[in-house]
Amino acid sequence: MVLTIDVGNTNITVGVFDRDEDKMEATFRITTKMPRTSDEYAMVLSTLLEKNNISVHEIHDAIICSVVPKVMHSLEGALIKYFDIQPIVVGAGIKTGIRIATTNPQQVGADRIVDAVAAYEIYGGPVLVLDFGTATTYDLVDGNGTFLCAVTAPGLRISAQALWEEAAKLPEIEIKLPDTIMAKDTVASMQAGLVYGQIGQTEYIIKKIKEQAGIDNIKVVATGGLGRVIAEETDSIDVYDNTLTLKGIYRVYKKQNRKKAINK
Repeated sequence: MVLTIDVGNTNITVGVFDRDEDKMEATFRITTKMPRTSDEYAMVLSTLLEKNNISVHEIHDAIICSVVPKVMHSLEGALIKYFDIQPIVVGAGIKTGIRIATTNPQQVGADRIVDAVAAYEIYGGPVLVLDFGTATTYDLVDGNGTFLCAVTAPGLRISAQALWEEAAKLPEIEIKLPDTIMAKDTVASMQAGLVYGQIGQTEYIIKKIKEQAGIDNIKVVATGGLGRVIAEETDSIDVYDNTLTLKGIYRVYKKQNRKKAINK
């Protein structure tokens, strides 16, 4: 089995794929912001694998997609020391099957690339990929698998945090869709502004990208923790896939023609 590890700014999301059946067997999350040693990462990974009825000895390979460089030394160390695996790291020069046509391809985040790979290969192109994470990102891939452009906006959590940190009287709230946009209390008014504001932004950016790209029949695929809330409230999103990033990481893994199999 293969560990696919998505290191985001908020969470580290792990998927376990069966190489023989190309099937995801389990997923789980670890908090990113808590500093950990390689020993601690190994303990957490081992425990969560066992909770999902997967033995450490069944893991034969690993691939990491990260936007948080400071955790990589400890995380890679855990895989090398305790799993006897030298993980693949998604980065410059790695085979993805996607051509980056932006001004500086090396500035495109690894998470955006694997999202693009999964959306293009699973749902076809042209495709617009939305990821509702710490930032909200919009990435367009044409029918030939070329990554054409990228839009980046503050994510829902960043916007919410800015409200309660910068406005002294505003409370910390749960981010969810309120019963109505006609809010009558502070919490509901904040929720309405955040969520409906994100829906409005999403619909407008999708519309403008479609207009200016001049490409017909662009499918819109969304992922990310808060993406479901938005996808359920707009017709502008065609598909919501909460495991899109892990699927993309695994598809990139398969393109590496990894020869070495660890015997355990």
